[in-house]
Amino acid sequence: MEPMDIVGKSKEDASLPKATMTKIIKEMLPPDVRVARDAQDLLIECCVEFINLISSESNEVCSKEDKRTIAPEHVLKALEFLGFGEYIEEVYAAYQQHKFETMDSLKGAKWSNVAEMTEEEALAEQQRMFAEARARMNGGTIAPKQPDTDQSLES
Repeated sequence: MEPMDIVGKSKEDASLPKATMTKIIKEMLPPDVRVARDAQDLLIECCVEFINLISSESNEVCSKEDKRTIAPEHVLKALEFLGFGEYIEEVYAAYQQHKFETMDSLKGAKWSNVAEMTEEEALAEQQRMFAEARARMNGGTIAPKQPDTDQSLES
């Protein structure tokens, strides 16, 4: 009989990217230490099991609170319940750092062009985008982007 996880797939279906895990393992060790491939595979399997354990316990915490979405607080409580309380502070700090980096990169990607535009340039770009959208909606062709030479937009 094959072990099953909570969604009914076999545990062999769950895995982590080997190249990434190998890189992490190597970064955690001194440069003169080598790890046998069997040992790498075993470490990766341990990581998968750990993730399954934390996920399962987080789901239990979430269910007890009558919630349907596992939140970071549920994961932290699961760590506590499973005896990993000493890692909570470090895990929370990593979570906060990830949140900050993700928010910062999303903001940067979303607003990178806007921050460098003047108000007039932004208005011209908006008008161009509206014209493109109208043209697509009406089945027309889209004019290529022209440099802003129209001074009539200035008030």
